[in-house]
Amino acid sequence: MRVLYISKALVVATYQRKLEEIAKYPDVELRAVVPHFWREGEHRQELDPRYTRGYELVAEHMRFNGHYHMHYYPGLHRHVRAWRPDVVHVDEEPYNFATAHAIWLARRFGARAIFFAWQNIYRVYPPPFYFFELYSLLRSHAAQAGTRQAQEVLRRKRYSSPSAVFPQFGVDAALFAPAPRPQAPSGVFRIGYVGRLVPAKGVHVLLRAVSRLDFPYAVEIFGAGPAETALRARAAALGIEDRVNFRGHVDSDTMPDRYRELDVCVLPSLTTPQWKEQFGRALVEAMVCGVPVVGSDSGEIPEVIGSAAAEQGGLTFPEGDAGALAETLERLHADPALRERLAGQGRRRALAEYTQEEVASRTVLMYRQLTGGLLYGARNPPSER
Repeated sequence: MRVLYISKALVVATYQRKLEEIAKYPDVELRAVVPHFWREGEHRQELDPRYTRGYELVAEHMRFNGHYHMHYYPGLHRHVRAWRPDVVHVDEEPYNFATAHAIWLARRFGARAIFFAWQNIYRVYPPPFYFFELYSLLRSHAAQAGTRQAQEVLRRKRYSSPSAVFPQFGVDAALFAPAPRPQAPSGVFRIGYVGRLVPAKGVHVLLRAVSRLDFPYAVEIFGAGPAETALRARAAALGIEDRVNFRGHVDSDTMPDRYRELDVCVLPSLTTPQWKEQFGRALVEAMVCGVPVVGSDSGEIPEVIGSAAAEQGGLTFPEGDAGALAETLERLHADPALRERLAGQGRRRALAEYTQEEVASRTVLMYRQLTGGLLYGARNPPSER
């Protein structure tokens, strides 16, 4: 079957590894359409076509680049019309114009259409996004929901076509892997955060929490965003600016080394009326690297970390509770055996659920079920091309 995959996320090289895994399946012929770059605020991520074995990666002009909900590819019709895919998989939320546009083209040329959804809060959008979403829900043939909460939102919106639950992308287990950690000076406990610097990510809660610790520590903050200035001021007001390092944006290929510097990775997200944590990819990456994690109970974080004691890759705390987070960090600092146990359990959980190979397997199964092409069975390993 021919699959046309449309995703701005594929400008990041490590995400292309999923498509390499999909392309290994002998019944899949894959072409991906991506922009030449994606603008995220002041940061411009250029396309890095590094992992393209077994499939075709095509860069197309994107109109309204940087606008999540209004961007689209004006040249997409050429691929659908000339290549005649069996499946068009648009890696965007249903209320985005790019999604409605791709689904319209898919139906016009007889292809099956799939969209992706992270949205885990039920919302009614204003026009024109309400109409984009309505068209996508009514005219698509299937949906990939990143989490069960996202799937439940689709059901509340009366989405009647099939939907499957698994993440947008997995983790490259060969790249994100444990390694000996460098010895910190004077026994400093290394606490990390990875992600956008925006209020909803709760980094200010982490700063309040660490200001209560009475052992040597350093906070490593990887990421950029509009809240950075306020966070620097908060660290100074708390008297901990010499212990907090703002490392800025870090390329995904170098992140494994940064995770390996840490004793614990923290994601202190906060739920707002418009957003709650949709996944927490940094948690999975840290877990695969053998780093214990701590997350708030916002959105999907407890599900990602694991609820059963035997599979937990870390610990959770009530969102916004700096005191509880401080107590959790104190517990991990005082108990190296607990850190080691959580690190091992987290890595096993991530390898079982969140690798690129596992996500690719579920993606191909979805394609086969959509097209009736169950010739190879649900879980047969792909052959190398």
